[in-house]
Amino acid sequence: MTDFWKRYQRNRGAVIGLIILLAVVLVAVLAPVLFPQSPWKMVQRPFLPPFAMERFPLGTDTLGRNVLAGLAHGAQVSLLVGLISTLVSLVIGIPIGALAGYFGGWVDDALMRFTEFFQTVPNFALAIVLVAIFEPSVQSIVGAIAIVSWPPVARLVRGEVLSLRSREYVEAAILSGQTNATIIWRQILPNTLSPIIVLASLMVATAILLESSLSFLGLGDPNLMSWGYMIGAARTVIRQAWWLSFFPGLAIVLTVLALNLIGEGLNDALNPRLSRKGK
Repeated sequence: MTDFWKRYQRNRGAVIGLIILLAVVLVAVLAPVLFPQSPWKMVQRPFLPPFAMERFPLGTDTLGRNVLAGLAHGAQVSLLVGLISTLVSLVIGIPIGALAGYFGGWVDDALMRFTEFFQTVPNFALAIVLVAIFEPSVQSIVGAIAIVSWPPVARLVRGEVLSLRSREYVEAAILSGQTNATIIWRQILPNTLSPIIVLASLMVATAILLESSLSFLGLGDPNLMSWGYMIGAARTVIRQAWWLSFFPGLAIVLTVLALNLIGEGLNDALNPRLSRKGK
């Protein structure tokens, strides 16, 4: 763990990204404490500019709601959707990629054709259709993002398994009589964790962007405040109240940038070739 952190902190951008992400997570966790009232509640006159009142440092929106409270509660939604949809994508993509890479032949062809079917449709368009069919809610958004996000996971795992299945320790496990499931689970998959972890960090960022885009179009959960909804609701008054779009947009940019920087740092720290070069 110490060696991992030493390699990770060599990338200053990755350290900055980690600090930003920790700050966003802290705000999301403390949102109910810092802003116990509903972010939908009117607290002041509409269009109160930023820094005009100490109680509302980022001003108010078109309905007099606290912009800072909306950002804090929106962080919960964005992180929740990003993490859960990524986990669901991994649960779908890892077994498919592992089976395709390990068995090869017609199993590989069938599973990869199935994967390509989902890749032929643009991710965002498919997510819009799925959310519209099942009605906008956190569950439908998470499911839609997971369905459009798992193919890259399957392809990555397949490639890793293809390169690992001919290794000596896998052949030794086969000769010792271990079952295919045991070999995949205990011998092969643990050695594919590094690229999967890096990809997962980038997938969380993509999921946050997708959720924000869906909310911007009015396909977000109507009962939850989100960054995308805040931008979408303010797009008609962007000249009159620039801060209503600027602050949630800045939150999205910083969070996505932080996750990408973390992904780059994880790649540097977990990639054995890069690690050896660093030494």
